[in-house]
Amino acid sequence: MIAEVIINSNVKNLNRKFDYIIPEELEAQAIVGARVLLPFGNKKELEEGYIVGIKETSEYLDKLKSIAQIESKLHLSDEKIELAKWMAHRYFCNISDCMKLMLPPGTTAKVMSNRVNDKTQNFVYLTKEADEIEADIESKKLKSEKQIRALKFLIENVENEILSTDLQMFADVTNAVLKTLEKNGYIEIVEKEVERNPFIHKVIEKSQDLVLNSEQQDAFDKINASLQFNEYDEFLLFGVTGSGKTEIYIRLIEEALKLGKDSIMLVPEISLTPQTVDRFLSRFGEEKIAVLHSKLSVGERYDQWKKIERGDAKIVIGARSAIFAPVQNLGLIIIDEEHDDSYKSEMSPRYSAKEIASYLGKQHSVPVVLGSATPDMTTYHDAINGKKELLELTKRANNASLPDIEIVDLRHELASGNKTMVSQKLHDEIEENLKNKKQTILFLNRRGFATFIMCRDCGYTAKCKNCDITLTYHLKENKLKCHYCGYETKALTVCPKCGGKNIRYFGTGTQKLEEQIKTMFPDATTIRMDIDTVTKKNSHEDILNSFKKDGIDILIGTQMVVKGHDFPNVTLVGVIAADSSLNIDDYRAHERTFQTLTQVAGRAGRGKDKGRVIIQTYNPDAFCIQYSQQQDYKLFYDTEIHLRKQLRYPPFCDIILIGVSSKSYKELEETSNKIYESLKAKIHTERLQILLYKPVPAPIDRIKNKFRWRIIVKCIVGEPIINAIDDTVKNAGNKNTKNDTRIVVDVNPSNML
Repeated sequence: MIAEVIINSNVKNLNRKFDYIIPEELEAQAIVGARVLLPFGNKKELEEGYIVGIKETSEYLDKLKSIAQIESKLHLSDEKIELAKWMAHRYFCNISDCMKLMLPPGTTAKVMSNRVNDKTQNFVYLTKEADEIEADIESKKLKSEKQIRALKFLIENVENEILSTDLQMFADVTNAVLKTLEKNGYIEIVEKEVERNPFIHKVIEKSQDLVLNSEQQDAFDKINASLQFNEYDEFLLFGVTGSGKTEIYIRLIEEALKLGKDSIMLVPEISLTPQTVDRFLSRFGEEKIAVLHSKLSVGERYDQWKKIERGDAKIVIGARSAIFAPVQNLGLIIIDEEHDDSYKSEMSPRYSAKEIASYLGKQHSVPVVLGSATPDMTTYHDAINGKKELLELTKRANNASLPDIEIVDLRHELASGNKTMVSQKLHDEIEENLKNKKQTILFLNRRGFATFIMCRDCGYTAKCKNCDITLTYHLKENKLKCHYCGYETKALTVCPKCGGKNIRYFGTGTQKLEEQIKTMFPDATTIRMDIDTVTKKNSHEDILNSFKKDGIDILIGTQMVVKGHDFPNVTLVGVIAADSSLNIDDYRAHERTFQTLTQVAGRAGRGKDKGRVIIQTYNPDAFCIQYSQQQDYKLFYDTEIHLRKQLRYPPFCDIILIGVSSKSYKELEETSNKIYESLKAKIHTERLQILLYKPVPAPIDRIKNKFRWRIIVKCIVGEPIINAIDDTVKNAGNKNTKNDTRIVVDVNPSNML
């Protein structure tokens, strides 16, 4: 028998099938989707691969090598293999890269013994009846006090499974005592697989069903109809912040459970997971839920994956990669906050979880629900043009009113002599909130203390030695850090260029804001949440719980505080620098600014008291800021869509970014121009409908000591265009290089930098 194998490699030329002999002793284990170890090329170490086909013979039979080992516990279904093939073609990557996403985390090491395994523990069971043991004690056949103590504990707890470690602790005996009892035939020690439980320290109170309002009920009924009849439909659940989208998700999942179907619910990155999981645990219980996100240990993620694969977990909640969870009977896919950038991977495979959801929805004939208060422009465009069904929730579920929003022009603040990060208006509102025992959230999407450091004598700016990026000052460590490559160095006291000591810290960051707030309001309690404060496991959840339960007055944070959290006592939100996302080199700058402002404003006034939002900006007339004040998505959409159509940006086309990076500037230039000229020729000969732009340096033209150029392609992605770009990139990448030249292709990238 011959196996067709895909080698686990990111080398483009190896992205094809190789024939291998299946040894007779392994034939029973050889199934399509199995992972294997095998010799490849001249390498001494065995390579990892995946069986994608089995056949009787091969035209290369006399040259073939044999498979060395087959992994019996893990394999991919036929459906997953087809998905991997589709992804590899769509996202210009190797099939094996896609397959790895569909296996449990931590299990793709080339040496199979050196990977995450099932967790096991020793359990102790009686092998004799209680009266027989009592008789042996009476007859003095059993004399050891420790042995008797252990046996009596087991008799008293005969209905429970007893861990060996627990028995040793509660009976005050050693492992040697248990080994003697086992040798003498009184007990049996059994090693059993157990689950590493990420919910083990959670105390969850059972919650009650909420009454749906008429808008919620209408939306639920329409989606439920598709669920009941096993129909693929895509729905955009477009609801203002606090409109009760989550309650609709819960009701739909309940219906899926009644039908014996599984549900996958995606949430943005890790920041939304703790609160979302608690809400679902309180309704469905721990047994039915699996959670998949990056803050779990590898072992916990592995066990959650196996829980899904066994069919024990019927509800999967997680970030982007949870879309690949091995559910047994898919019935429903939900993507909450569907506008979030984190659903698009920036690493290979550069896939869109929303596109994968659509693929799976069609494959399994199940509804796909996309929820947001600020939908992605393309999603909303599809909905109003009939490609998705639009369902609207126009009011908050608890009849709470939307917050009052006020814009503060920072130019006037500067003119009046206020050089702090907090306007007088925001200062007064915080003061009022503190008097009323209410909570405040301050949002600033910049980490660190100062954005850059400059010598005022000669103009020198401290930059990363590896990247074309200014270093950010972090006060606590007194260090300058690069947020792109991780380089760090001591803070400057003397200019390395001119020797001057007139060093000035410019810009703003969350650390600096925290320091100023503590100075302004010394009696207030504050807490900061950014990537620097959530490095430890559960620290993100700890901060949010502390803010919610401990009555902390002010939460200062970056994008993490925007993500759908519900704090009833928060009545004031301050946006420190609304312009921070306006001036980036990206066609979505206005859209992202509007989304962020609307989402962060939605944290205010979710309880009984009306909320207030202060937006500080140097560009008060920008339409995205004006419409966020009015909380009018449709007005924003109408203005932005007109600009997109004029400039031919999505949703009126797809954008493919071809990025080239190299340690050699000459090689970078040569490779970029080769791709451009080759693709230009294909456009002419194959009559492709493509707008092709000349290669130019990327906005950040050096990262990690590699120069970066980009080529932008505007088109409607289809088979001929994918093939043309794939051929072009393969040919350009075949050149031998000593300078680590790399070519990546990103379809509709989330980041144009």
